[in-house]
Amino acid sequence: MKLSIKILTILSFLLGGETLLQAQTHYQSNVAIGLKGGMDFSEVFFNPHVKQTFQPGVTAGIMVRYIEENHFGLIGELNFAQRGWKENFEDDPFHYSRDLDYIDLCFLAHVYFGKRGRFFFNAGPQVGYYLGEHMKANFDPYNMSNIPGFPVINRINQQMTEPINIKVDYGISAGLGGEFNINRRNSICVECRFYFGLANIFSTKRADYFNASNQMSLSATIGYWFRVK
Repeated sequence: MKLSIKILTILSFLLGGETLLQAQTHYQSNVAIGLKGGMDFSEVFFNPHVKQTFQPGVTAGIMVRYIEENHFGLIGELNFAQRGWKENFEDDPFHYSRDLDYIDLCFLAHVYFGKRGRFFFNAGPQVGYYLGEHMKANFDPYNMSNIPGFPVINRINQQMTEPINIKVDYGISAGLGGEFNINRRNSICVECRFYFGLANIFSTKRADYFNASNQMSLSATIGYWFRVK
């Protein structure tokens, strides 16, 4: 009987020590910094509706990630992004696009699964500040009525010359991706992310033409993580 009690005591001690070790491992913090870059494909949700196709642009930034618990962490990003829109003239030989440059700050919840390779989901708020724009057109947007064959009737054209009245943009980002470990400290990640802006780029007062002008973008990026802790 005494021998059985001793054996049970030793087993309990070993199991308790293993559980404590797992708990310590479970809450071991992980801090990493990284860089990323890729492409943005964007449109603007106009109301009234404007015919568009996706406008390509570049995006790049720096990242910081903090993981305190297994399967969950937080990410902060500072990114440069080109958003905007490209007009769809269908069969007409006209071209118009507008690149809008932003500096974005993102705060994301990071949910992941796996060890050597990870599948992850990121989601959270994003706020951006408008830096400037680049317009490309094979006609004069300020003199459309004098352009032969230009579709002035039955087409919305006010957005081509409308100024960007609202400099601060904010919205929600959500993305899916994978991370592949090179070694203990280095890894590469790829991500596809969708962003929907909750702010408008044009003024939406009662006297203004547009009721909504929200930005939307789909980005594809590749990034590099370096673990510092």
